[in-house]
Amino acid sequence: MANKGLGRGFASLMGLNDIDDLTQPTASENTEISAPSVANADNVVKISLLDIDPNYEQPRKNFDEAALAELAESIKIHGVIQPIVLTPIGKRYMIIAGERRFRASKMAGKTEIPAIIRNYTPQQIKEISLIENLQREDLSPIEAARAIRTLMTEFNMTQEVAADRIGKSRSAIANTLRLLTLSDDVVALIEQGRLSAGHARTLVVIPRDQQYKLALKGCDNQLTVREMEKMVRDFLNPKPEKQKPAMQESKELISLVGNMQRAFATKVSALGNGSKGRIYIDYFTSDDLDRISAMVEHWMSDRFLKEEE
Repeated sequence: MANKGLGRGFASLMGLNDIDDLTQPTASENTEISAPSVANADNVVKISLLDIDPNYEQPRKNFDEAALAELAESIKIHGVIQPIVLTPIGKRYMIIAGERRFRASKMAGKTEIPAIIRNYTPQQIKEISLIENLQREDLSPIEAARAIRTLMTEFNMTQEVAADRIGKSRSAIANTLRLLTLSDDVVALIEQGRLSAGHARTLVVIPRDQQYKLALKGCDNQLTVREMEKMVRDFLNPKPEKQKPAMQESKELISLVGNMQRAFATKVSALGNGSKGRIYIDYFTSDDLDRISAMVEHWMSDRFLKEEE
């Protein structure tokens, strides 16, 4: 049975009749070879780690050191169960699939690794490398998005074709690609692991210059994805501010304001009605303030004298 997690085009790209050929080597298949050559389609051979180079088309740029260390410990005990896939390049080999196993084997102190040797064209190398990595759950969302974009661009694939080759739904491909439309600052937060892909996708509809400010509010799981969606909706559709009902000025208040303006010889305004409100007396110089103050003091002193009488 073929692995259901792989795209339908993967096994044919690898040149294998059954993807389980990569996972079930028999004791008789573990033969030694010392120079680059193409082995029988069913053979698993052991290759010196010193003769192997990483794939220059590897879309994964970051490898989790802790996970590699765990794999290295497993390899020390059980060996490499699943052979890697190599292609001859001159007198050496290049990894087509299995760079994590290659790195972990070096960490485990191994000198050789089981491998299947295949001849591939440069186009096949790139396509296989991209698809093989896109099957991995540990590929970061941004690495996956960039790999899918490269796959579509360089091999002239539509989203539907890419989805079929990778073994994912078209909507999943579209959602992953949308991450690349975010601002560079937001992309950096995703790469740092501070913002999940689910949180980040809610920001796609926000203008790029506003995305980072909102992204920070959702970093480190401060908000759930649903809360983030609500925040974005509120941002796009702000509620209108409630305006206080205008107060109608009474005739008495209008008259009072006019009398005060004449008395103080300055601007006087009122906010309110005949029941409640505020009166504002403006001054524009220190002389204005001194004059208004003197008038108030004079009025107060006259009032006190009248009360004493």
